[in-house]
Amino acid sequence: MNTGDILKLDGITPAVYDGDSDVNGVFCCDLLSVAMARAPEGSAWVTVMTNANVVAVASLAEVACVVLAEGFEYDEAALNAARGKVTLLRSNEPVYETAVKIGALL
Repeated sequence: MNTGDILKLDGITPAVYDGDSDVNGVFCCDLLSVAMARAPEGSAWVTVMTNANVVAVASLAEVACVVLAEGFEYDEAALNAARGKVTLLRSNEPVYETAVKIGALL
């Protein structure tokens, strides 16, 4: 599975798309320090955090993408920081439902 497959799911839209990356799991977390230490490389990180620090942690952890759930919008600093570095996706569904939907593709 890759990030392009996630985008085919109903309700998942791109905010910043940096091309297809392989996705090997789903990780849910809203605490940056935990995500930095425990997000598996290549995972789709589902969160409700919207700021540029998410992009920095996603880059350090080498996740495949960040999926912002609950209908939240990334702030402008996050969008600018992600361009050319990290794929940012959006979902209007809650974190759990978003993660289950992505996990079903694995």
